[in-house]
Amino acid sequence: MSAALRPAEEDAAVGAQLRALRRARGLSLQQVADATDLSVGLISQVERGLSSPSVRALRSLADALGVTVGWLFHHGSPPPPEEAGIVLRQRHRRRMEFNGGEVTKELLSPDLDGQLEILVVKVVPGGSSGGVPYTHAGEEGGVVLEGELDLWVEDKLYRLAPGDSFRFLSTRPHHFANPGRVPAKVLWVITPPSY
Repeated sequence: MSAALRPAEEDAAVGAQLRALRRARGLSLQQVADATDLSVGLISQVERGLSSPSVRALRSLADALGVTVGWLFHHGSPPPPEEAGIVLRQRHRRRMEFNGGEVTKELLSPDLDGQLEILVVKVVPGGSSGGVPYTHAGEEGGVVLEGELDLWVEDKLYRLAPGDSFRFLSTRPHHFANPGRVPAKVLWVITPPSY
């Protein structure tokens, strides 16, 4: 828990993160309850900051939503009220790692309540999103900032270099990998949020 927040404020902040993440994933309270063996009522109270979840409940919720428990907490002091929902300082970014650290995603959007999800995706040399294409609702695009990126959309391979950009419907099967010898860094935008 951040030392800058009182327990009730921390409960409200964690609850808001859980609610935004659940909505971004397109999940109902009942679906999360089924995945965690927690009651809909408890999850609703946690999301509204009315109940402080146990460590076990927090782990179950984070697992069901595909994040670490640490992702739910502010890093350092919370943003000033006038910046909340508009500006996200670098020190407050949330990170997720995939495939044993091959892919790292940093959320650049201040929250998941809007229509856009903005990420910096970093892929180690030889790393990938996995060999199995995936789909989700929405549309996505981006620009390669550093390194190389192999992007498959359906059965078509696109090799992208710094400055190259892309856009496609997320309902088309896709996956990516770094074929190069240096880390790849990609600014990636998805709508609606699916983080």
